[in-house]
Amino acid sequence: MMANLPTEMDLSAVNTARKANILSLFTSGSTLICCALPATLVAIGSAATLASLVSSFPQLIWISEHKPLVFGVAGAMLAIAGFFQWRARNAPCPADSALAAICMRARKQALLIYWISVVIFMVGVFFAFVAPLFI
Repeated sequence: MMANLPTEMDLSAVNTARKANILSLFTSGSTLICCALPATLVAIGSAATLASLVSSFPQLIWISEHKPLVFGVAGAMLAIAGFFQWRARNAPCPADSALAAICMRARKQALLIYWISVVIFMVGVFFAFVAPLFI
């Protein structure tokens, strides 16, 4: 009756997918800071706010200057997180019904985090590379 118990490899795959999803969320967030935030502030007429923000956080200039690197790292993290998410999609949950429910909820939350990261990344891509073509 040990067939329904998750193996150490299955638990490792789920934990690795969760960690990769969290990292992809943070790297995708950096694409918003790089490009979407400044564009939004300028679009709503808050250029003075942007200038104040840049003077307080001069790292924003470096991130904006190196946006191919920022987007490359974020895209790579999304690809890695997607691979681990795909690999862990069929990992078994515990046989105990309460633990199985927690396992399935965690799996759905991890997938949600991944897709939120993808959407954030795509918004950043739009503001960094597509929107400037129309301005």
